[in-house]
Amino acid sequence: MAEYKYTVYFAPLPDGTYQVVFPAIPEIITCGATLKEARAMALDALRCHLEGLRKDNRPLPVEEHRPRRAPVKETMAINV
Repeated sequence: MAEYKYTVYFAPLPDGTYQVVFPAIPEIITCGATLKEARAMALDALRCHLEGLRKDNRPLPVEEHRPRRAPVKETMAINV
């Protein structure tokens, strides 16, 4: 059994839950009521997705390792 590593982001939502995002695997959509639950849901969703790909004899996604850059956060004002 091989080990694979994927970057995952846990984005806090206004209602206090966490959305899970795997940049290399946009098909995975999950969330959790707490960060701990979101981590568990992420692992379960990732395992389920990868096992499904293997069952269908499809290649597993490979994450591109790019130099890390901080995300750019801006506020945009607009008058309409």
